[in-house]
Amino acid sequence: MDEGFTLWFTGLSGAGKSTIANLLVERLREIGRHVELLDGDEIRKNLSSGLGFSKADRDANIRRIAFVAKLLSRNGVIAITAAISPYKEIRDEAREEITNGGRNPNRFVEVYIATPLEVCEQRDVKGLYKKARAGEIEHFTGISDPYEPPEHPEITVSTVGETPEQDVDQILGRLAEMGLLPAQPAGVYSEDEEALVSERLKNLGYL
Repeated sequence: MDEGFTLWFTGLSGAGKSTIANLLVERLREIGRHVELLDGDEIRKNLSSGLGFSKADRDANIRRIAFVAKLLSRNGVIAITAAISPYKEIRDEAREEITNGGRNPNRFVEVYIATPLEVCEQRDVKGLYKKARAGEIEHFTGISDPYEPPEHPEITVSTVGETPEQDVDQILGRLAEMGLLPAQPAGVYSEDEEALVSERLKNLGYL
């Protein structure tokens, strides 16, 4: 059985976590890996619907995500979390939970989607940042609530000046370097793969 692990995405709202995570899921499934995406919005809807956005409730939500990711990872699944998870202390707690107190360190890979706040605001199709700056949304990360960037993430992705496909390639390359995935042959897509990549980029508005 392939070794499971957790890719713990963290970054501001609008950083690109869900877009990159969904593309990564596709790429991992193409190479035959079992993978599950624990998206922040979906978790809120199905697992944490009774929680608000205070620090205590955010921490409780992250603990629930970490528990599910731990179960998946230890059973050979690649779990990808795509929640903001703004607080360093609770992310470190999630790492401890998933790695069994550090005994399985490769089971937790922190992926920092390091998109600057001003770029996230420009991408704000839902108008959440505008509402937060107007005081209509309380405890909004990056505006009225803090975001604590990771100090030593295993992977950092900027997204600025890069396509989501390039970001995914970067993540896959780093995972191969870490020995968590087999090394991918460099460079050339087949015609079918090129067509698939082009279609994805068109759908995302990059072409």
